Amino acid sequence: MSTERITGAEAVIKCLLEEGADLIYGYPGGAIMPIYDELYKYQDKLQHVLTRHEQGATHSAQGFARATGKVGVAMATSGPGATNLITGIADAQIDSTPMVCITGQVARHLLGSDAFQETDIVGISTPVTKWNYQVTSADEIPGVMAKAFYIARSGRPGPVLIDITKNAQMDELDFSYEKCKGVRSYKPVPKIEPSKVQAAADVINAAKKPMIVFGQGIILGEAEAELKAFIEKADIPSAWTIMGLSALETKHSLNVGMVGMHGNYGPNVLTNECDVLIALGMRFDDRVTGNLATYAKQAKVVHFEIDPAEIDKNVKTDVAVLGNVKDTLAQILPLINKNNHSVWREEFKKKDAIEFDKVIKEDLHPTKEGMTMAEVLEQINVASNDDAVIVSDVGQHQMFACRYAKFSQTKSNITSGGLGTMGFALPAAIGAKMGVPNREVVAIIGDGGYQMTIQELGTIFQTKVPVKIVVLNNEFLGMVRQWQQLFFDKRYASTEMINPDFITIAKGYHIPATRVTKREDLAGAVQEMMDSKEAYFLEVCIEKENNVFPMIPTGASVSDMRLS
Repeated sequence: MSTERITGAEAVIKCLLEEGADLIYGYPGGAIMPIYDELYKYQDKLQHVLTRHEQGATHSAQGFARATGKVGVAMATSGPGATNLITGIADAQIDSTPMVCITGQVARHLLGSDAFQETDIVGISTPVTKWNYQVTSADEIPGVMAKAFYIARSGRPGPVLIDITKNAQMDELDFSYEKCKGVRSYKPVPKIEPSKVQAAADVINAAKKPMIVFGQGIILGEAEAELKAFIEKADIPSAWTIMGLSALETKHSLNVGMVGMHGNYGPNVLTNECDVLIALGMRFDDRVTGNLATYAKQAKVVHFEIDPAEIDKNVKTDVAVLGNVKDTLAQILPLINKNNHSVWREEFKKKDAIEFDKVIKEDLHPTKEGMTMAEVLEQINVASNDDAVIVSDVGQHQMFACRYAKFSQTKSNITSGGLGTMGFALPAAIGAKMGVPNREVVAIIGDGGYQMTIQELGTIFQTKVPVKIVVLNNEFLGMVRQWQQLFFDKRYASTEMINPDFITIAKGYHIPATRVTKREDLAGAVQEMMDSKEAYFLEVCIEKENNVFPMIPTGASVSDMRLS
């Protein structure tokens, strides 16, 4: 293998190129300056996007990774630069997003001396990374970088952090690169046991009232075609977690909607009536299960999962099928009987009718004067022909987006699921749009979360990335206010927002902007935004007390879902 004598900083850039990275989000500083200096020389091969905050860099890298399936890359200096990455890293860890973060660090001889901008980022990030490592010598860089990308993308994906001391960046090494193909004691994909596949098939074939809940494992495993073939052959009603949304097109006849705290009435209530519950690439999060003591106790549970740690963690399984869900579904398909569960499927339709009458009709066609968030999502569906990438922030608008956005292809719903990070959507939408430039990307954000990363408008202005931004403004921290209304006797403690003029701010960044206050202006404004070839900001003033229902109160059973 041929080698060349180069600095550690240049080695970092060459490693990124070897791994197919062509886009980095970051913010320079003293401890990482040698790498940025080398990056300057490679601008024709590796695009760097200067975000306005390091947290924005991680969320942009996440959005890029979620929209493309590739590894996102973020970079920052030591000390506060590195610690500002932590929220995005933690978000990526719980949502299984492949990301490599590179941080600069003080020189090796200064480690532990409380030098300027020295922080133990390896110690800080250990609980929220899939793997991390501190490089103190230049010759470590190629092997560590190769291992970082392998770990980030393999098996159940996740974030990796590489901390590189300044001396390692400046010293020279004999550079050669070999991609990592395995790490001792790390087995990213468990071996499939044919006996477990057969046992799962036997349980599913015997079911009279089977139900599927699929999660992001379908998208991460690229198992969308296998999912569709499986559910169509077995004729099984299939619900999704918010992270699994868009893996199955919205209009599919077996798509019965969302499970979870603000999911659809039918799949939640009927979870406690099915006789077999089939979990595909999901982790039985508490927002999905509600009270575990009452969750699907009547059902046999079959769990398809890549991560052995998730088996029996929250819900006891009868059959666990380990492996990449793309492969396990392919193996079980020939063993599954072609079936007809039409009578059972009618139960979902009955519940759908109840939900439409009690909730959806008023959401989409309100009798009140104030606009609803659901109306806005419906107009975006119409203007995009159900084909936009929707990047939602966290709060009521997130739940409305997941409930009402319609999707015709996968990797179209990008949101912060497990961590629930306000401020996620604006930078994540930048990354998503840069990852899939030929698709319309629409950020759906509340007025609270928007102001947490509003500075990333500067990134949009500088890069000219044509992302569409919709702020649903109810002048409240809406989800907290809803809980205060329902459970705290309307004591709205610290949730009312006195907001700035968002239109003026957008125009300050030279982004076209419109505010909608009347229902009759909504459709035209949404269409104008979608027709724009550049970035566009749309503020929609929403009914202040527009609540999201149905709802499972904390600690309640999925059977106890409230419709009002």
